[in-house]
Amino acid sequence: MSTSGNVAKVKTKFIGDADVEALADWASTVAALRAAYAGEIKPDMVPPRTMARGAGFWLRALSAISPSGAYMGCKLIAASPKEKRASYLISLFDQTTMDLAALVDGNRITGLRTAGTAAVAVDLLAPAKALKVAVLGSGFEARGLFEALLATRDVAEALVFSPTTANREKFAQGFRDTHKLAVSAVASAEAAVTGADVVLAAARSYDESPVLQGKWLAPGAVVVSVGSTLPEQREVDVETLARAALIVADMPEEVAHETGDAMAAHKAGCDVAAKMVPLSDIASGKAARPAPGEAIVVYKSVGSALQDIVIAEMILNRAEQAQSFVELNESVHTIIK
Repeated sequence: MSTSGNVAKVKTKFIGDADVEALADWASTVAALRAAYAGEIKPDMVPPRTMARGAGFWLRALSAISPSGAYMGCKLIAASPKEKRASYLISLFDQTTMDLAALVDGNRITGLRTAGTAAVAVDLLAPAKALKVAVLGSGFEARGLFEALLATRDVAEALVFSPTTANREKFAQGFRDTHKLAVSAVASAEAAVTGADVVLAAARSYDESPVLQGKWLAPGAVVVSVGSTLPEQREVDVETLARAALIVADMPEEVAHETGDAMAAHKAGCDVAAKMVPLSDIASGKAARPAPGEAIVVYKSVGSALQDIVIAEMILNRAEQAQSFVELNESVHTIIK
């Protein structure tokens, strides 16, 4: 079956994982995300994600329109927890011509988007001073969160906890070596969190019991929670959300109704939704930032297609300048009616 109308042929660019790694840096990632969140973002521009499930595998689709006016796109995640395999693909379409401008390997962008957006949130919410930071976790996400923050704000001191002594010591030593920072490994989550200005939580427990307890938080602390994105997952306890004067979310509806932390708090009588504002409202000035003082603020993230598309857009612009892409011989045909 053929489609009527004239056909415009464009050459789609493919940007692979190695080029994404070479083209991305934390400062530019955070700047691109902050500019996007400060722009005009309507709900229809970032619809809820969808997921198709098979027997032990799934395909998730996340779409968004960039507020820059340049591109729109979709991120596809194919994953098999049973086989411990996953792949990520981001497509970018030109908002004016509808041409498929690029296909981008989304592997590294997935890590960049979570940490980069968290750094935007901390910069907007944390006091304007060199920060005392607690890091809960020592894996990929914890490293990314801390690296993005270091590209954004001055850090006076950091304490890191994860259950395995060797892992937390390695994390601390690595940042001492590369950034010449006062980073120390400590023997408990409470020791890391006590007195911290910012808590970076990226360490769910194996039994899904919360790793962060609200009673440990100092007045005025900013908590970043990225490790609980599904109903069965837990990272912060009910008291953390109960003590929060403000809960900032990248996807408020999903955070409120699809994360184990928020669901547990709601069940315990905490009106999470009443405290929640979108990150875009803070970045654009539609919602007031809390004044420095005793108010505890939580930034809760489940990830958003907007973040993926904005970073992929930045990568494409850099790839075009550096000629770091592969031009595909064939592409999708854009129909001109």
